Amino acid sequence: MNVVCVGAGPAGLYFAILTKLREPGAAVRVVERNPRGVTYGWGVVFWDDLVNSLRHSDPETTRLILEDANKWHDQEVQVGEAKPARMGGYGYSIGRARLLEILTARAESLGVTVEFDAEVGPDETFPDADLVVAADGANSRTRAQYAEHFAPTIESGRNYYIWLGTRKLFDIFTFAFEQTSAGWVWLHAYRFSNEYSTCIFECSPETWKGLGLDTMSIDEGLTLMQKVFARELDGQELITQIGPTGRPWLNFADITNRAWHHDNVVLMGDAAHTTHFSIGSGTKLALEDAIGLDRAMRAHADLPSALAAYQADRAASVAVRQASARASTAWFENVAEHIKTDPVRFSYALRTRREQPAGLSWLLHRATQYRAGQIARRWVSTAKRKIRPA
Repeated sequence: MNVVCVGAGPAGLYFAILTKLREPGAAVRVVERNPRGVTYGWGVVFWDDLVNSLRHSDPETTRLILEDANKWHDQEVQVGEAKPARMGGYGYSIGRARLLEILTARAESLGVTVEFDAEVGPDETFPDADLVVAADGANSRTRAQYAEHFAPTIESGRNYYIWLGTRKLFDIFTFAFEQTSAGWVWLHAYRFSNEYSTCIFECSPETWKGLGLDTMSIDEGLTLMQKVFARELDGQELITQIGPTGRPWLNFADITNRAWHHDNVVLMGDAAHTTHFSIGSGTKLALEDAIGLDRAMRAHADLPSALAAYQADRAASVAVRQASARASTAWFENVAEHIKTDPVRFSYALRTRREQPAGLSWLLHRATQYRAGQIARRWVSTAKRKIRPA
């Protein structure tokens, strides 16, 4: 079998690894537009459920990832000068660049050809490939090439956010909210190595414009955020990477697709779906897509059946996670209303934000579209019984 994975992110690399483990004689290529070692982003988070899935599919890769992963304990909510509230929990984090380095080395050790600085043209079809995996991100060129068949829907979030790094080590997963003259700004922060933490800053468009961030240079914006969050950053500077769009502040793009495959082309990871960064599921879903497609390839002798089974399985699972992300997005878009209560009640509302009815209704709509209505209705019914007023 001849397989081409477009994009050397977690989805493309991990599917390449699983393909060589399943079929050692397969010709597997991963083509990536960026140079080796270049990626956008800082740390990524994951939990035991992903670790268990990875361990079942490839114990060696799991071992390598856990050797470099940082384990954080507890979550803290800081609202201005009020006493912080703790929410419990734990998880793992790892630098995105380090994760990709591990996956690339593992893939190459199995015989996968990984090509960097390999720009894929807008009309490239890879005529010799039996399977083309489009794992080329939220701005997927492959998805755009076959947009008529995939029928993507892209909805832009209301809030603005910026993904930064800092040398301040947040050993506790931290949500911090600071009030400015133009409104509330908040950060999501966690340590992912012995040197760096991820800091994602977010605010409403009114606050973003009111602070002048729409007209500031990137350096001016960083200086302002360092001043606003001086208490949390302990004097440490913020570090930026300018992403593919060239814009420092972004609106989150919520992406869904009516179809995930066309002929021998299949979508995976952010090319197929996105989930708001506030629930930390992008890397998890990308890797689970790779596992899901590999499982479908093992179960079905012909490619069309395998691709159909992959979409049926993953679309239902992703719909649940996207509904949760939608509810979380809506909650953060209304921080100014939620934050009027006391810090403890506010922290409880933050913790239960994924269970809001808006997200559940969206789940039912999407699951019906994917012909997974029965699964979704059972999940919605169970989740609604768990919702309690904040």
